[in-house]
Amino acid sequence: MNSIIELTDYYSSNNYAPLKLVISKGKGVKVWDTDGKQYIDCISGFSVANQGHCHPTIVKAMTEQASKLSIISRVLYSDNLGKWEEKICHLAKKDKVLSLNSGTEAVEAAIKIARKWGSEVKGITDGQVEIIAMNNNFHGRTLGSLSLSNHDAYKAGFHPLLQGTTTVDFGDIEQLTQAISPNTAAIILEPIQGEGGVNIPPKGYIQAVRQLCDKHQILMIADEIQVGLGRTGKWFAMEWEQVVPDIYILGKALGGGLYPVSAVLANNDVMRVLTPGTHGSTFGGNPLAIAISTAALDVLKDEQLVERSERLGSFLLKALLQLKHPSIKEIRG
Repeated sequence: MNSIIELTDYYSSNNYAPLKLVISKGKGVKVWDTDGKQYIDCISGFSVANQGHCHPTIVKAMTEQASKLSIISRVLYSDNLGKWEEKICHLAKKDKVLSLNSGTEAVEAAIKIARKWGSEVKGITDGQVEIIAMNNNFHGRTLGSLSLSNHDAYKAGFHPLLQGTTTVDFGDIEQLTQAISPNTAAIILEPIQGEGGVNIPPKGYIQAVRQLCDKHQILMIADEIQVGLGRTGKWFAMEWEQVVPDIYILGKALGGGLYPVSAVLANNDVMRVLTPGTHGSTFGGNPLAIAISTAALDVLKDEQLVERSERLGSFLLKALLQLKHPSIKEIRG
């Protein structure tokens, strides 16, 4: 194990500080290290493996598609993309989907869509469009997504970032109201903040944000990359307050733990700002990714993993509260 760690540390860029543990196998909720020791994987790749590691249905879909056709350019049609698009659009109750790869890539696309919608539909002068995000958010580390962050340590040395972004405290509707201007095109938030500390907003906050967006003609963007697809006991965490955003951003578990797949979903009145050439992705929507993602969605539905997540989440919350372990500072859920 030590030799693997030393080799990896020697050649890897220094942007991670992993635990001194080498995992070599995974199946379901369990993983094994190189010494054969077994663990329950509560991290699940930060919500990537919601279906479990190496789920046989998803692995089968992957291997079958890989032996038939893995990738073509989007200048051509593939035989499985349209069916997947129909499936995920029906799930999210949206008209259109933009298929991509990583979650941060999807955030970048959502920023572009919001800016273009702001100038073309809302009539904001191009170059003056504003987007409001939340303090302690995490939407990624690319320049666009990083521009939405208030983490100075993450941003240090990478300026200048995108202009026209501001942040407010998550859960403070009055502060959000004060931040809105005539140039505000979108408000982006995680329904439950992930890296920011599993921060759950006050009851009614998400609904209040929706009302503000409706009042001021602002797009509500829900980053469900980490909390979506069953992680909170609902297909989408927004469902807990019965709120439908204008734009959904999905990723992580959309690829079933086997392949990077992400998506941006919106209705025609928003997505129509994208025309040929305004956005693209070489690997986005490729046949292999779509076969895997289709199977990943089917597993969540057929095995009722969303409902199972709600049941087990309630059980674990009660059990952890009863445990009263001195090393546990707080339990939220």
